[in-house]
Amino acid sequence: MTMEFTAPRSGSPLPGGPKPYFLYQGEGEKAIVIDSLFTVLLSADETDGQFGVFTMDGPKGDAIPPHSHQTHHKIFYVVRGGVTVFPDDEDGQRRVRELGPGDFGYVPAGIVHAYRVEEDHTRVLGVSTGGFERFFQTLGEPTEATTYPDTPLGLPPRERFLDAGQRFDTTFLPPSARLDT
Repeated sequence: MTMEFTAPRSGSPLPGGPKPYFLYQGEGEKAIVIDSLFTVLLSADETDGQFGVFTMDGPKGDAIPPHSHQTHHKIFYVVRGGVTVFPDDEDGQRRVRELGPGDFGYVPAGIVHAYRVEEDHTRVLGVSTGGFERFFQTLGEPTEATTYPDTPLGLPPRERFLDAGQRFDTTFLPPSARLDT
């Protein structure tokens, strides 16, 4: 599979190549997706395609639909608040893992998973492989905000979901497979 990275926005604080740099609180490439703020702190461009780092700040809300990535691994580290992660096990059975501040979760490539933010002002630090961090930038709306919006933006257009999914190896399960918890 050929990996296509999304170029940083103009004026991005990320250098676009492997060199030292530092970001202060609130800096990074930011986008609002539905009701959450995603901030790219490190992209595949700075790590020669190896991994990226981002944060998700969000309110208590509905679960992100079950999905998988055939080539991307994901790490969840809860900085504050709480999330529930719903990974499928090796037998395809959905599991439930509640994570609070300081808790860590790992979802390997190919595993169907979903998550739900359980508390307002939750922050999760995410690490992903091979450029996935820019999925949120592609799906969402660029912003200079430093927190999630009071009023959700709503779902992005279907075409944007399809484009982001295709570009970033994300397959959403059909509505019949959604979480019932």
